[in-house]
Amino acid sequence: MIHTHQTTPTQFVEANGIRFAYRRFGKAGGVPLVFNQHYIGTMDYWDPMVTDGLARGREVILFNNAGVSSSSGEVPTTFEQMAANAIAFIKALGLKQVDVFGFSIGGMVAQEITLQAPALVRKLIVDGTGPRGGQGMELLTQAAGRLFGATYDPPDNVWLAVKFSPSAAGQAAGREFLKRTHLRQEGRDPEVNDKVSPAQVEAMGKWGVQQKGAYDYLKTIKQPTLVMNGSNDVIMPTVNSFIMQQNMPYAQLIIYPDSNHGAHHMYPELFVRHVSDFLSD
Repeated sequence: MIHTHQTTPTQFVEANGIRFAYRRFGKAGGVPLVFNQHYIGTMDYWDPMVTDGLARGREVILFNNAGVSSSSGEVPTTFEQMAANAIAFIKALGLKQVDVFGFSIGGMVAQEITLQAPALVRKLIVDGTGPRGGQGMELLTQAAGRLFGATYDPPDNVWLAVKFSPSAAGQAAGREFLKRTHLRQEGRDPEVNDKVSPAQVEAMGKWGVQQKGAYDYLKTIKQPTLVMNGSNDVIMPTVNSFIMQQNMPYAQLIIYPDSNHGAHHMYPELFVRHVSDFLSD
């Protein structure tokens, strides 16, 4: 039986004194792809069309970082420490090399994983994210506060505002995405507790501080990198994806049309094709 996003049981591994929850599925034998999740997201916030689509060609590993949902411990207030925890988790699985995918704040963690453990990371994919001290990123916590602070009925509809363009096509794609994220009914991850958001927001604030030479670290990331975003990301201004591509020596950039922070949910099949091509090269 081929396990999928819906059927893979949650497993646990200990590292750094943390019991990490993870799911591992797909075509074994190559370099696994490790997913790093967005703000207040659990493993069940990943899009099954994306995870299962990518799992057809490689092994996919989803996990909750420290303090998130079914993983134990406390959420650190820096992306550096979140990355150190992620590295400990990957090594605890006995993996010598992985490809790393990060969406939103997961993209910041993914950059840090690559900086701290360059030998561990073969290729890097960052989506809907930005560099340290990125443009308009001091507004990040304000944008998050405004969007996540509003009232939605049902509450899940917050993601229609955060991840999808306001166009008819964007909102229709958003409603399809929300349906897909509820396909897994058995063994779903619990929602995050109320300590997660403040810690992640604090980490965003530290990352967004503007200073001279803030982008210099990007030049040291020598891995082949795929930078992706929507045409109008309301959380991480899209210009930051261009800044990253311009400063990373081996980066290519894809911007999707009529899309917001969750372009990979808007165009899941196209996204899977682009990522698969990039990882297979």
